[in-house]
Amino acid sequence: MKFTSGYWLTRKEITPLYAAEYAGHRIQGNELAVYAPAKHITGRGDTLNLGMLTIYLSSPMKDVIKVSVRHFEGAVYKEPFIQVQETNPQIHIEETENEVIYQSGHTKAVIDKRPASWGIRFLDGDRELTETSYRNMAYMKNNDTCRNYMVEQLALDVDESIYGLGERFTPFVKNGQVVDMWNEDGGTASEIAYKNIPFYLSNKGYGVLVDNEGDVSFEIASEKVERLQFSAEGERLDYYVINGSNPKNTVSKYTELTGKPALPPAWSFGLWLTTSFTTDYDEATTSGFIQGMADRDIPLHVFHFDCFWMEAYEWCNFTWDAKTFPEPKEMLERYHEKGLKICVWINPYIAQKSPLFHEGMHKGYLLKKSNGDVWQTDLWQAGMGIVDFTNPDAVLWYQEKLKSLLDMGVDCFKTDFGERIPVRDIVYFDGSDPVKMHNYYTFLYNKAVFELLEKERGVGEAVLFARSATVGGQQFPAHWGGDCSASYSSMAETLRSGLSLACTGFGFWSHDMGGFENTAPADVYKRWCQFGMLSSHSRLHGSGSYRVPWLFDDEACDVLRKFVKLKCSLMPYLYRQAVKAHEEGIPMMRPMFLEFPEDRACETLDRQYMLGDSLLAAPIFKESGEVEYYLPEGIWYNLLTGTQVKGGRWQKEKHDYFSLPLMVRPGTILAVGAHAERPDYDFYENVRLLVYLPEEHGKAETSITDQHGNVVMHVFAERDGSEVKVRVDSEHRDYTIEALGADGLTVTEMI
Repeated sequence: MKFTSGYWLTRKEITPLYAAEYAGHRIQGNELAVYAPAKHITGRGDTLNLGMLTIYLSSPMKDVIKVSVRHFEGAVYKEPFIQVQETNPQIHIEETENEVIYQSGHTKAVIDKRPASWGIRFLDGDRELTETSYRNMAYMKNNDTCRNYMVEQLALDVDESIYGLGERFTPFVKNGQVVDMWNEDGGTASEIAYKNIPFYLSNKGYGVLVDNEGDVSFEIASEKVERLQFSAEGERLDYYVINGSNPKNTVSKYTELTGKPALPPAWSFGLWLTTSFTTDYDEATTSGFIQGMADRDIPLHVFHFDCFWMEAYEWCNFTWDAKTFPEPKEMLERYHEKGLKICVWINPYIAQKSPLFHEGMHKGYLLKKSNGDVWQTDLWQAGMGIVDFTNPDAVLWYQEKLKSLLDMGVDCFKTDFGERIPVRDIVYFDGSDPVKMHNYYTFLYNKAVFELLEKERGVGEAVLFARSATVGGQQFPAHWGGDCSASYSSMAETLRSGLSLACTGFGFWSHDMGGFENTAPADVYKRWCQFGMLSSHSRLHGSGSYRVPWLFDDEACDVLRKFVKLKCSLMPYLYRQAVKAHEEGIPMMRPMFLEFPEDRACETLDRQYMLGDSLLAAPIFKESGEVEYYLPEGIWYNLLTGTQVKGGRWQKEKHDYFSLPLMVRPGTILAVGAHAERPDYDFYENVRLLVYLPEEHGKAETSITDQHGNVVMHVFAERDGSEVKVRVDSEHRDYTIEALGADGLTVTEMI
């Protein structure tokens, strides 16, 4: 939201109250309260008839400083709030003649005490990260609407770039944009998003999380071009300055604060195939798809039933439509015998025709209006209501309905929707603020389903396919990118959104291979299959047409087969990266600047990405097969073609449908599995250790885990001239070692 007209003037309907100068502080345990009146005080009379802001500084964990700016503290400040982990760090508070310093770890907030010199500088040691000063921190009153807002404006450096704020389809670098935190179902071709995360990441190595689940507005170098402004309605604004000193460490610290992703099961990394959305299908159709994949030697691992597994007008009743699936339990048993896992589509909406509507209504489990009516709409399903997940009994009721599906043989759920949550005249069971609950609802929804899966299937076996999310949603993987179109442009905007989401700590992410809306031409489908199988999770899904490859052309089957098998063979490497995402909070798919923060050329790259620490992928977005991508310094190795490419420059290449730039980073030991048919196997069994050390005195190391994430093999390698020395620490000895990149290299195993 904008409050000014140019640099000097405030909009005519706005009355501002700016923090103007320091007027004292108090220390309460590890919390520092600072008082900032709205003008310079020259005498006692100036203290009368004057507003003042109170700023509280605290620290939930080392190198994280929370700032709470308040006007009227008597105003009700209702839940929900972002759930954060607190570790009770050691805090140091120091006062000098001109400053008050609040320090957590290496991170400081320095308050200027000098008259008419209000400001707080945030430092990493002695390096300034950002600051707020005069006419930045403010309380704004709109005299026309009688609505009040809290505002903060933090400084942007001359060469500073901003990323994140959720899964956004707009340009990757957010400078110059206005971004509103409001979950909506808008597809991938607009500025609205399914996953709004009020956390942004700076290339300077810090991030800011706004602790407000309501309609927070960000103006990133757009209202004041040297400032990043954020605002929310009310009398209070809280935010965290999170300092990891570099972007990658900051994402890790952000997930330490808001929750690390759970580790998905290995089988979920294989190929998922769906019925598509509005297509006609029954058991004969689905069995035909499954057999068709087997006949063409295309490994398939998860089969998903979309909406119409239930009867029309009754979503959700959690009951198979008897007309199309008369014996669902027996059908699922047959599919399990083929080695498949089963996923079914659900959402938190209960149509009036569903028997569950009246049950939920009478038990008080559906969202209500202030007059006691159940809130209902005809949008999506006739007369539908919404489950109130703030009611613990409603959560148990919803989970009980899903448990019956798990008992039948369903393995996981696609938790669709969760964005269309009303705010007008709404009363939640626990009294939560309806505006804040609009975005936060999806956290409770996905949490309820994920916790059921962990309880019934076991920790490490739970996985979702979720569309909506908010802060903390990364704990319940995986997520997919919403309704994209079947075009190269939509494929590119999908990748941008995944990279933006990665900046907010979502470790596992997918998208609809081939596009959701419309039907892709064969070339788009084949290129999207390459991209999709080089994502953490991989699903073929569409709207009004099927996505089995033989409906596109014969070559599509060959392309899909190649890249499914490639991904399965890379599982020893990929699952180790998944474990890192779980333990360290660093996403599997990550933007280039996160991995190479010292290379300024990486800061704007949004058509390529790192898949874990050691693989760079550059999807192809042109029918011609041409691709331009950038390689950081060093000699890189194309895993598919065997060519070596010198980095530190842009590359321009042309690829057929069976290759693309899939580059091995210099100094890598790439673990390749012995199995190409499944993603879930003993990764250490007959593993190939591909050692790529282009420098004569280079070193590398890696680890291999089992399917539970436990490290079972550690490998270290170093090169001395033409000799590559390798040491393997493991009780498992069934492996081979190969040196890549040059003829005449010898491998010596060290004991």
